[in-house]
Amino acid sequence: MSASLLRRGLELLEVPGEVAPPPGLQRGRNGLKAAGAAGRRKRAPEPGRNGATVKGRVVKSAIEEYHKKKAVNHLRENLQYMLKGRLAANRAVTEKVLAQNRGRKAKDQPPKKAAKKKPEGTVFTEEDFRKFEREYFGIP
Repeated sequence: MSASLLRRGLELLEVPGEVAPPPGLQRGRNGLKAAGAAGRRKRAPEPGRNGATVKGRVVKSAIEEYHKKKAVNHLRENLQYMLKGRLAANRAVTEKVLAQNRGRKAKDQPPKKAAKKKPEGTVFTEEDFRKFEREYFGIP
């Protein structure tokens, strides 16, 4: 049930002679949050903590900060780590994984390899061709 329906139901059950509390004293959703936010905003900063003073602050070395944030090259360590475990996966498994990661669209599919056709040998020999020439063209 929503809050508005509950309020309407309570209004129906109220005694007609009773006076409703003024709106400022009601505990509404907006009233509590607004008062808390205002109190938080108005609160004075703690005494003894002034950000404008230098007292108690540690001076940081610019060189140390630079070395902390400087990029570190991990290439050699990564290569050693990768070369350490030389376990080659089965080719069928790798093909299956690659096929699953590929999209279903035609543009994502690899080109199909055409099966190489063996050159067909002729069933006729040179002698058969000569014999055909003699019979057909009349060349001796």
